[in-house]
Amino acid sequence: MEVILREDVANLGKMGEVVRVRDGYARNYLLPRKLVLIANKKNLKSFEHQKRVVADQRGRVVKQAETLAEKLAALSLVFPVKAGEEGKLFGSVTNIDIEKALKAKGFEVERRKIHLAEPIKALGDYEVAVRLTADVTANVKLSVVAELEKKVSV
Repeated sequence: MEVILREDVANLGKMGEVVRVRDGYARNYLLPRKLVLIANKKNLKSFEHQKRVVADQRGRVVKQAETLAEKLAALSLVFPVKAGEEGKLFGSVTNIDIEKALKAKGFEVERRKIHLAEPIKALGDYEVAVRLTADVTANVKLSVVAELEKKVSV
């Protein structure tokens, strides 16, 4: 039996491919799980149309992500924080703080897309990866500086 794969199936093929499988495997496993469509003229035509629509949408999303990545690469964020004598922070700079700073600059980026291996706990300059899509990643420059303390005279 020939079938069209609706998803990637291990040891069988990738989405959109037409593959030949045994009848029992298709009837008992692939079709009930909606992993495949039977390869007839109607299904082939509708699946090709669906693939074109998805490819167009994916192209638009990637183009938007690339323009956003260029803007983020040109951006530099400064975080004034309280720090001790050796340059260690009282607290840390996390992806939540970076998300808030980006939002203040007018960029809507989810914090799950901001990849920090661990929170920043020392003064200095850093580059943080922001994964916008599976293919597009932008690097944002961060500067963590000591907050100026206000001395009060008595």
